[in-house]
Amino acid sequence: MKKWIVRFVTLLVFNIVVLLIIGLLTPARVGWSALWAGIIMTVLVIWVKPLVSKWFRSMAAKSASERTRLGEKLVQALLAVAVAFVVWMGTVLFSGVSVAGWVWGWIIPPVILLIGWAVYDAIDGRVEAHAGALYDRATGGPAVDAAPAAPSEAQKLGRRELDDGLTDEQRKLFDDLG
Repeated sequence: MKKWIVRFVTLLVFNIVVLLIIGLLTPARVGWSALWAGIIMTVLVIWVKPLVSKWFRSMAAKSASERTRLGEKLVQALLAVAVAFVVWMGTVLFSGVSVAGWVWGWIIPPVILLIGWAVYDAIDGRVEAHAGALYDRATGGPAVDAAPAAPSEAQKLGRRELDDGLTDEQRKLFDDLG
């Protein structure tokens, strides 16, 4: 439950920031609707975006063997824009965001959403970890200031074996061969 709350809240804050940026850079009027639009967009991103992405990818996969590498990259980029367009359209329809103009209101905002999603994907682990620590501190959960215990020698060896699947003896044999 905590994981979903933290993910929802961090994505909500990020979506509100992206909506405000869209409001600044395009003629789309976001204003105070950013709060409600952020909630709608967060719901769409968490639950609808994966379904729409899967549906679009399955339709595109039917003709994937007929495309070149460049063609496949182009199709994947167009699919990402199409998914962002669906999320933007749902956000506009179910919130107080108003859009003027076809290109500046319907095409540019999904591109800004794509850029925002790329940024969020790059930083989401750190943001969610920090938000989780704040959540724990606020609810009196586990101590966040406690230093993690140092791994034992057996744990280090076990991790090393998991990384390559070799035991120390096998590693020594390969080192002697090579």
